[in-house]
Amino acid sequence: MISIHRLSGFVVLSAIFSFMLLNLTCTNGDKSERPAEQQETNTAATTANEPVKTILFFGNSLTAGYGLDPTESFPSIVQQKIDSAHLTFKVVNAGVSGETSAGGNGRIDWILKQPVDVFVLELGGNDGLRGIPVDETKRNLQAIINKVKNKYPQAKLVLAGMQIPPSMGQEYSLKFRNLFPELAKKNDMTLVPFLLKGVGGIRELNQQDGIHPTATGAKILAQNVWNVMEPVLRKLSDS
Repeated sequence: MISIHRLSGFVVLSAIFSFMLLNLTCTNGDKSERPAEQQETNTAATTANEPVKTILFFGNSLTAGYGLDPTESFPSIVQQKIDSAHLTFKVVNAGVSGETSAGGNGRIDWILKQPVDVFVLELGGNDGLRGIPVDETKRNLQAIINKVKNKYPQAKLVLAGMQIPPSMGQEYSLKFRNLFPELAKKNDMTLVPFLLKGVGGIRELNQQDGIHPTATGAKILAQNVWNVMEPVLRKLSDS
């Protein structure tokens, strides 16, 4: 797929993203579109000695698992990995198809009514495809991060990095790509460098819209997240 350090590979993606933009905002037929509190994917057993901690995935259609069965979304697959590792965490999927950073900032207060031990932020992709100024996206994401920190100062934070093709201009694409490592560094967040690594632009790993991963593609997204999240969870379990 695309190296996190290079933009050349995005030429392949430009045509796909430019005419399929509306698919990211479409929620019709999305089998995963349910209220966040109904999307807990935990199957781990709770024991008296090991209370279950909550991992909140907060994102857009990629998190929601657009076009997939809820059990096939990448957060659900992360839950399976957690259970296999015998770690006492439950995943809550708070993904909403079509969500922008502004929309996420508008609903985060309600989502934070539930306990959060690990917060995974996956937003910004729709902003980039719409050409929303990067500084505006950055402000919205920082506002979300601030609200999580204020309510749950002990929560561990994970940020899913995203990239866009150069159809918006190479300068914009580069600035957009860089906002994620900048936010992660500023806020001491664990960074998933590029959530769609190994999936974006690969036809057989995406649905007919060319944007949303298939069930097989979602497994790769889950592995991208698990690679950086597993050490965080093990450290939390040992503390």
